[in-house]
Amino acid sequence: MNKYDYLIVGSGLFGAVFAYRAGKAGKRCLVIDKRSHAGGNVYCENVEGINVHKYGAHIFHTSDKEVWDFVNGLVPFNRYTNCPVAKAPDGKLYNLPFNMNTFYQMWGVTTPEEARAKIEEQKSGFAARLRAEGANGPRNLEEQAISLIGRDIYEKLIKGYTEKQWGRPCTELPAFIIKRLPVRFIYDNNYFNDPFQGIPVGGYNRLIQSLLDGTEVRTGTDFFSDREHWESLADNIVFTGKIDEFYGYKFGRLEYRTVRFETETLDTPNRQGNAVVNYTSREVPWTRIIEHKHFESFGADVYANPKTVISKEYPVEWEEGMEPFYPVNDVRNNALYERYHALAQTEGHVLFGGRLAEYKYYDMDAVIGKALRTEIK
Repeated sequence: MNKYDYLIVGSGLFGAVFAYRAGKAGKRCLVIDKRSHAGGNVYCENVEGINVHKYGAHIFHTSDKEVWDFVNGLVPFNRYTNCPVAKAPDGKLYNLPFNMNTFYQMWGVTTPEEARAKIEEQKSGFAARLRAEGANGPRNLEEQAISLIGRDIYEKLIKGYTEKQWGRPCTELPAFIIKRLPVRFIYDNNYFNDPFQGIPVGGYNRLIQSLLDGTEVRTGTDFFSDREHWESLADNIVFTGKIDEFYGYKFGRLEYRTVRFETETLDTPNRQGNAVVNYTSREVPWTRIIEHKHFESFGADVYANPKTVISKEYPVEWEEGMEPFYPVNDVRNNALYERYHALAQTEGHVLFGGRLAEYKYYDMDAVIGKALRTEIK
C-alpha cells in the first residue's frame, strides 16, 4: 500500500484547498513545491512590517458566497476595495474602471447622457467601417476596445498598457481579453462588480497556513527531479504545474507571459497614495507600480509606518527558468492545449487543476471554487 492517498504537486491555492478538503475527508496527503515556500503566487514577504505580494498584487474578489464564506472561515478579510488609477501618456491621472469620473477627466462631461453621447459618437463611425469591411463584429482587441469605449479612451488608457502587458500589438490579440474591463455610467471607482472583496488580515500567508495545517509539506522539492520516486508514493496525483511539462512537451511548448518585479523600500510613509497605479504610455517600460501597504493600511494608519515598499512590474515573454504567470490563449496555443487536455482526460489517477495545469486565466475565487467542488476519491 502506498504511503499517501494523494501526492499534490504545487502548494498554490488549488493544491492547498484540495489538501485541506482531502485532509478533512481522512485522506493522507503529501504536498510538494519546488519553491522555497508554500503558497504559490499568493505568497507574501514581510518587509519593514509590510506584507509584500512577492509575485504581484493579489486582490481577492468574488460573487460566490460559498467561496467567500469558506476563506473567511479560515482567516478574516479586511475591507480593501480595488480602485486603481491610470497615469496616461499626457501625465494626467484617470480613475479606473471606466466610469463617470473617467469620462469627466477625459471629456469634461458631467452626466451619463453626455458620456453616452460622446462614446456613441466615437463608436458609430468605427462600427460603420467594420461593416464596410465585411466584419461581423470586432476581430481583435483593438476593434473590441473601440467598439466598447471609443477611440479616445482606447488610445490613452488601453493601447499602450495592453501592448506592454502582452508583448503584442492590440491588433494581434483576441477580442475577448478586453471584455474583462467594466464600463459604468455612475461615479464608482470600485474596479470589481463582485459583492465580496478584501485582503486576508495579516496577508495571504495566513490563509495558506490555515489550509495546509496538519498536512505534510515539503518545499524546495521538484517533482520532475525524481518523478518516478514521487509518483510511487501515492495512489493519486493532483498536478497544478504546467500541463505541457507533465507530458514532456511531446506536442510542443505552450506559451506564457511573465512579469519581472523591481521592488524598493522607500523612506517615506506614502509614495503614491494608492495601492495600484497603472502607466499606460508605451514609452514607460513598467505597466504599473504597486504600493503594498495600501492593501492593509487605511487612512491615518498609512502613516504609522514611516517606510513603504513599492514594486514596478515589467511584463516579459516567458523563458525557461522564469515563473510562468499568464497563459497566452490565442488560437495556436489553445489548439495545442486541447491536445494535452485530451491526454489528461485519459488519466485514471491524475487530476489537473489551476491556471497552469488547465492553461486558463483564473481569478483566485474561481481556483478555490474549482478545488472545493472537485471530487475526492
